[in-house]
Amino acid sequence: MSGRPDSEHAADIAEAHEVHDARRARWTAVAAGALLTLAGLAASALRATGSAPALVPAAYALGAAVCGLAAFLGSRGRTRRALWLLIAGVTVMAFGDQFD
Repeated sequence: MSGRPDSEHAADIAEAHEVHDARRARWTAVAAGALLTLAGLAASALRATGSAPALVPAAYALGAAVCGLAAFLGSRGRTRRALWLLIAGVTVMAFGDQFD
């Protein structure tokens, strides 16, 4: 035994879980942001080559840029802001698609 009371050991375990959860939230925000950025850029490129109005590929590109910003903020630990930016980016893409 290390001579520490059980309450200190439990606090260390809880702190380790919090660190693990924070790291997982960061990686999730980065992965989701990168995936949505790539999807938005691909959709923008596909829509730009078709007969869609210019607003549609621009909306996809703008949504992809917002999702890219979310991925960056997620990598910096700003996971709540990243989540809201991901929602905003996907919303911009969805509204842009309605103009087609």
